Amino acid sequence: MKAVFTIIFFMLAFSSHAQRIKDAVDVAGVRSNQLIGYGLVVGLPGTGEQSPFTEQSFKTMLSNFGITMPENLKPKIKNVAAVAVHAQLDAFKKPGQTIDVTVSSMGSAQSLRGGTLLQTILMGIDGNAYAVAQGSLVVSGLGAEGLDGSKILVNTPTVGRISNGATVEREVKSPFGQGDHITFNLHRTDFTTAKLLADTINDLIPGAARAIDAASVQVNAPRDINDRVSFLSVLENLEFEPAAGSAKIIVNSRTGTIVIGSEVQLLPAAITHGGITVTINEVQEVSQPNAFAEGETVVTNQSAVNITQSDARMFVFNPGVTLDTLVRAINEVGAGPGDVMAILEALDQAGAIRGELIVI
Repeated sequence: MKAVFTIIFFMLAFSSHAQRIKDAVDVAGVRSNQLIGYGLVVGLPGTGEQSPFTEQSFKTMLSNFGITMPENLKPKIKNVAAVAVHAQLDAFKKPGQTIDVTVSSMGSAQSLRGGTLLQTILMGIDGNAYAVAQGSLVVSGLGAEGLDGSKILVNTPTVGRISNGATVEREVKSPFGQGDHITFNLHRTDFTTAKLLADTINDLIPGAARAIDAASVQVNAPRDINDRVSFLSVLENLEFEPAAGSAKIIVNSRTGTIVIGSEVQLLPAAITHGGITVTINEVQEVSQPNAFAEGETVVTNQSAVNITQSDARMFVFNPGVTLDTLVRAINEVGAGPGDVMAILEALDQAGAIRGELIVI
């Protein structure tokens, strides 16, 4: 069976397009924080689980309400599931505001559809409680199982979501209003882009910005928090033109996807491309003795091996060949994605590619 590949060539424009500063950077200190908690989902239609930690959690919850169960009593709680609850606490979220939460089964529960998450404390990495989650789950997946053990699953029924399911109880302090400057961190580190960003800000406010490395630009900012917010609002909407990225060819060996950057060029090279096809046919022949002869019926294998070789083609790349010429030449040769990968690797080994070949 022949493998099916997909090949994609992205022809990027040689001239970059201007973009807003807010689309290219993050502001240091303005970040989200991960929260996690452990809780119980109840009200499941028999799709929960019967596990030791679920039973222990169930008994602990009851004891919090003054209900004590005998130690030797094991409750049948197939409508309860132990779950992990996690969320992202965005920057500047204040107590009383809400955030979305995701609920995932931790044990052998078959489905969380129809369940309700009981009050669950969400904690940060510092061990403090920052939000409390509770509510009915929305589960997109479903599952069904027959008596003979056959079953079908659609999406994932053991993961659900509660929109605005957690209430923020504690604010995370941000360093945004501290110090005499703010720092922009580039999404893509590049020394030239950092310099261009600093130059754009200095064109508006001379001497206010300086690039401190390939990822960060430091900008003098007002101390008053109201002025600082207004100052940042002006800066983040300035447009500048990032530097062109480095020349790269990305090859995904699993999917056959090939992405070639517009900056990739080839040194003088000659390539020949030919294909060899090997076909093996296996035929079984039955040798049977005559009716009055002694002997046994024997099955023998007959193999037929055929080899065909297509006409090889050669094309030459002159100095400074760019992406467009490379793509057109490969299309004319009729090479498939697998052949293209081999050609690119051979060119890289020969030192004929002016760029970086990355295989993922």
